[in-house]
Amino acid sequence: MIKASIQTDHFATLITGGTHQIFADQPQEKGGTDKGFTPKELLAASLASCIAITLRMYADRKQWPLKEVVVMVDIEKETNTIKKEIEFIGELSPDQIERLTEIADKCPVSKLLSQKNNMETNILWIEK
Repeated sequence: MIKASIQTDHFATLITGGTHQIFADQPQEKGGTDKGFTPKELLAASLASCIAITLRMYADRKQWPLKEVVVMVDIEKETNTIKKEIEFIGELSPDQIERLTEIADKCPVSKLLSQKNNMETNILWIEK
């Protein structure tokens, strides 16, 4: 489970999971302290990294000569559109590129974002 905790430092939020931690924040021009990615950027990073990892795993399993994959994701709030750009580096055939392009949409985060999801919220109130 991932935990996000914010105190009074506008809007720096400590995100922890297991032994890892990162910060989410807003830029200074939006009242934040610019200590980390914005939540929208973190969502884009989740998708980009999931696609990259999935493609790396697939290419390795197939023993294809994929030297590097670069995934760029932009989320356009106005149009509710997620734009992805994938760059394959290596001596790949057109068929391999086509298959990798299909596989990119099969990563768990892509699947999650492309379908309607149910959300549940439990409220805990601690008065200190």
